[in-house]
Amino acid sequence: MLSDITIGQYFPGNSILHRLDPRTKVVLLFFYLVLIFLCKSGISYGVMTALTAALVLLSKVPMRMMLRSLKPLWWIILFTFVVHIFSTPGEELCKVAFLSVTAEGIVEGFYICLRLVLLILLSSLLTFTTSPLKLTDAMEALLSPGKRVGVPAHELAMMMTIALRFVPTLIQETDRIMKAQQSRGADFMTGSIMKRMQAFVPVLVPLFLSAFRRADDLAMAMEARCYRGGEGRTQMKALKITSIDYVAWSFSILLIAAVLALR
Repeated sequence: MLSDITIGQYFPGNSILHRLDPRTKVVLLFFYLVLIFLCKSGISYGVMTALTAALVLLSKVPMRMMLRSLKPLWWIILFTFVVHIFSTPGEELCKVAFLSVTAEGIVEGFYICLRLVLLILLSSLLTFTTSPLKLTDAMEALLSPGKRVGVPAHELAMMMTIALRFVPTLIQETDRIMKAQQSRGADFMTGSIMKRMQAFVPVLVPLFLSAFRRADDLAMAMEARCYRGGEGRTQMKALKITSIDYVAWSFSILLIAAVLALR
C-alpha cells in the first residue's frame, strides 16, 4: 500500500500541461475543485469527467500512475458510497436488516464517489506535471501580495514544497523500517485493530527520529549554501505567461460558465 501513495511525485515530460505556467495550473486547479463541488446534475458531472480524462491524456502521464493515486483511498470511496445508499431517503429498493437501500441513495452515492475520484485525479495531475521548484515559485508568486501585510510568502511556499517533496522519502523510510521490523518477527497484518495499532508503535519511533534527522541535515545544507530566507532572493528562471496559458484561461472560463449553466 505504501508504494501506491503518489503524493509529491513528479513525472518529467514535455506535454502541454508540463509547459503551462505553474501559477496557471495552481489557480485553475482551485477553480476546477470548486466547480466539482458545484456540480448538481448528471450532465455537469459528465462534463467534469470528460475534462479530467482529457487532461490526463494531455499530460501523457501513464494511466497506471494515475490509478495508483486512487488505490490507497479506495476504501474511503467505498465507505462513502455505502453510507449514502443507506442514509439517503427516497424510494426503497430493498431492505438489509433494519437499513433500506434507496434509488436516490445509489445515485447520490455514485455522484459523491465520482466527485472524490475527480478531486484526487486533478490534484495528482498538479504534482505529476509540476516540479517542486516550479511549484515553490508559483506559490510564492501567488502569496506575494500578502507581503504588504506581513505574510512571509517565500517561507510559506518553501515549507509547503519541502513537506510535499519529502512525502515520498518518508514513505520509503516507513517501508524500510517495516521490512526491518518484519524480519525481526513483527506482524502488521493479522490480529485485531488494536493489536495492529500496537504493532506500528515500533515503526513510529524510528520514523520520527529519521524525519528529525533529515530535517536537521536539510537545515545544515541550506545554511551551508548561505540561505537566509526570501529577502533579496531572485529566480534563476522567471515565470512567464505564454500563449498556452491564455488558451487555458479562455477555455476554463467557457467551461466554468457551461457547468454553472448546466447545474
